[in-house]
Amino acid sequence: MTLILEPDTAVAHAWWWRTGDGPIAPADLALLSKDERDRAARFVHVRTAVGYVAGRAASRRILSELLDVPPAEIGLGRRPCPGCGDPLHGPPAVLHPDSPLWISISHTDGCGMLAVARVPVGVDVEVVREFPIEELAPTTLTESERRVVLGAPGGDARTQAFLRCWTRKEAVLKAVGVGITTDLSAVETRPESSGPAVVAAGVPGTPESWTVMDLAVPGTWAAAISVPAEADGGHLDVRLHEHA
Repeated sequence: MTLILEPDTAVAHAWWWRTGDGPIAPADLALLSKDERDRAARFVHVRTAVGYVAGRAASRRILSELLDVPPAEIGLGRRPCPGCGDPLHGPPAVLHPDSPLWISISHTDGCGMLAVARVPVGVDVEVVREFPIEELAPTTLTESERRVVLGAPGGDARTQAFLRCWTRKEAVLKAVGVGITTDLSAVETRPESSGPAVVAAGVPGTPESWTVMDLAVPGTWAAAISVPAEADGGHLDVRLHEHA
């Protein structure tokens, strides 16, 4: 059955899936383009290659249901970078068939995600792990974020606070289309709030503010999704799905 994506721009969908250690599934590899297969072959670590291949294949299978096109016919590429116009490092896009949908893809150790909306969208997922937070804080966190993160008890609580900031920043900047090429210490994500936050990315030619919210993926990972604040009218409705 073909899935229908709501015409309401305040609705975004996000799918998550688990990835393993390998080997790469032949059925997944068969769905990739030659360029994607060549890229997968260049990864040093098998687990990274597996995650990349599984992510591209899963994205095509999900988009196949949305667009009523066989997965192998889904063409994935990029939109031009909004910062410099380079077509090689802009946000991901569906090149075939013609579609009004915007997409964002993310993967980390053991998990991948796809976000789809009718407006620019960004998603980020990160595996929960130890970080040298005190070393990273000056270059990745705003002053108020540092107070929240470094003021949290050590261990898991501090890690979770840091990852809330990090995934929110990544989700917003991926929605903008520039990734983490901007100054992360200038992007305020308001980690003291568990609810949606409005974030200014400060990239000329893109929306001034973005709504970002955390996603309830399993505790092994942390994730966030973002769309332009003007699109949600103050309320972002996210439908989260597990893709088997």
